Amino acid sequence: MSKNVVIIGGGAGGASVAAEAKRMDPSLSISIIESGSYTSVAA
Repeated sequence: MSKNVVIIGGGAGGASVAAEAKRMDPSLSISIIESGSYTSVAA
């Protein structure tokens, strides 16, 4: 059973948290909510 994660904020911090969470558990389904037009990208 996969888990859903919602991250509020698509800036550098939100993208970094999403990347780290996915590294820790590849089965996670991650959604990022951002109110602006642009989001950050973390690798």
